[in-house]
Amino acid sequence: MTKVTAQMSVSLDGYYAGPRHDRDGHWMESAEAAGFFRITHWVIDAMAWRERLGFPGGEDDTNSRIVAEAFEAGGAYVMGRRMADGGEVPWGEEPPFRAPVFVVTHRPRQTLVRKGGTSFTYVTDGVASAVERARAAANGKNVAIAGGGALVRQVLMAGLLDELELHIAPVVLGAGMRLLDTSLDLGEFEAVELTPARVVHTPQVTHVRYTVGGRAPLVLDDRGRGEG
Repeated sequence: MTKVTAQMSVSLDGYYAGPRHDRDGHWMESAEAAGFFRITHWVIDAMAWRERLGFPGGEDDTNSRIVAEAFEAGGAYVMGRRMADGGEVPWGEEPPFRAPVFVVTHRPRQTLVRKGGTSFTYVTDGVASAVERARAAANGKNVAIAGGGALVRQVLMAGLLDELELHIAPVVLGAGMRLLDTSLDLGEFEAVELTPARVVHTPQVTHVRYTVGGRAPLVLDDRGRGEG
């Protein structure tokens, strides 16, 4: 059965990158990039990731197997326009996805076809439409929400996310772009309940997979007063 999944590397204090880079200058030299690369060492060092991008070397370890598992499970991807634009040049003519990618955007663009089975289709009628189109293209595999963080939040708040996996790096960034921030549109007494489904610890990162429940108001019990 096709599931809608998302996974993000985050710091111990919940950031997936450093402070957002909106100024002049190369992104690779920004604080946003520094935070991002600090928490994604485990991916860059993984053999499965390096092989996917055509690089030699890497560690054939638990982290690499988790990367390989994610690639194998993904039948289609959904991502935000900022991530798609930022990755277009670095990913080159043969991006690592090898599957259809649906880009949520307000700016139309013709579908971009790359080698290896990757295509980028620009969807202008909202995140729910992008997820639905990805589901139809996934051929029974999962729809992977590839990021960035703002898109993951949108999918979560829309009730479209079945599974969230956080790769928690043992570092405190102190500032930056937080995955679950105050932009979450929850009512005063609402919450989204998650159930841990898998925890895998390595020296570099702890992988925690959650099954995502629905939005629900807080219902208090009688706090031990024996009133019912």
